[in-house]
Amino acid sequence: MHITVAHSPDSDDAFMHYGLSSGKVPNEGIEFSHLLADIETLNRAAFAGTYEVSAVSFHAYAHLADKYVLLPHGSSMGDNYGPMVVVRKDGPSSLDGVTVAVPGELTSAFMYLRMFKPDVRYTVMPFDTILEAVRDGDAEAGLLIHEGQLTYEDEGLRSLVNFGEWWAERTGGLPLPLGGNVIRRDLGPEMVRKVSRILHDSIAYSLSHRDEALDYALQYGRGLARDKADTFVGMYVNGLTLDYGDRGRAAVQRFLDEGFEKGILPTRVVAEYA
Repeated sequence: MHITVAHSPDSDDAFMHYGLSSGKVPNEGIEFSHLLADIETLNRAAFAGTYEVSAVSFHAYAHLADKYVLLPHGSSMGDNYGPMVVVRKDGPSSLDGVTVAVPGELTSAFMYLRMFKPDVRYTVMPFDTILEAVRDGDAEAGLLIHEGQLTYEDEGLRSLVNFGEWWAERTGGLPLPLGGNVIRRDLGPEMVRKVSRILHDSIAYSLSHRDEALDYALQYGRGLARDKADTFVGMYVNGLTLDYGDRGRAAVQRFLDEGFEKGILPTRVVAEYA
């Protein structure tokens, strides 16, 4: 059996999958390969069921629940932190009349932006070009995901809204759901359970062998210093990644429910876990 595990080329995803990709976690007779692509590309590929296992935005998952089920681990959630809208220090003080560069219409970050400002004007750019576009004056504002959340001030930018803080305040402290790992339903219950167990063990291995997993993840850190890479990995690979728990599952359902109630999602979706 061959299983492709598709995920983002980021230090947190690399850290999460280190145990499996390094061979430190047994593959139990399954041939695994890793496919790296930005999250919006993975979101689009999942509509066609391209990969057996994939990282996707929770926003995209709402459209994919017929093909995929969420694994009970592998989530990325911000606990009072997360994607943010940034501007130059001399830039606008609100989003009124401002065009925001966003990393994709299916990202969870974009759905939070639409919840925050339903009539927002936006343009889509690759996620790893947005910070520089704002810094260089090619974009009025930018929606940052990934490492830019830690480095934007170094580039002379300031935050207009941090969606992790905004979400926690309005939900009584729930974490901010961003992305999860999904597995294709047509693999069947037995294979789904087996793959799920292996991927869980990969995360657990990395968390218990942090230094070696971080060494591996640094090659995907896009120039982050080790201390900042360590901080970033800790933000998005933690206890909630190993198991959503009641708090994480409540946050995902709140996100999906609000997306439907605000007219962003076309149907009401109940999150289902393998």
